[in-house]
Amino acid sequence: MAAPKKYGQELRDRATRMASDARRDPATATGAIKRIADQLGIHPEALRTWVRQAEIDDGVRPGTTSEDTARIAELEARFVSCGGRTRY
Repeated sequence: MAAPKKYGQELRDRATRMASDARRDPATATGAIKRIADQLGIHPEALRTWVRQAEIDDGVRPGTTSEDTARIAELEARFVSCGGRTRY
């Protein structure tokens, strides 16, 4: 079971949106994530991770989308519940 989330979804969405907007403007891009994280009381690495995942979900950056990650986890759980085993 996953650990409880430290930051609510609304705060995550707001912070991600603010950081993404700030990074688009060359005048505010430098240090945007740290500055916004400090303003909102969020750890900078948490915000950096959220922004990176948002970029992946939006197709701006390569990687596994949140939707695909959830689907993979669902399929793995179904596989295990059906008595499936993995070989290593």
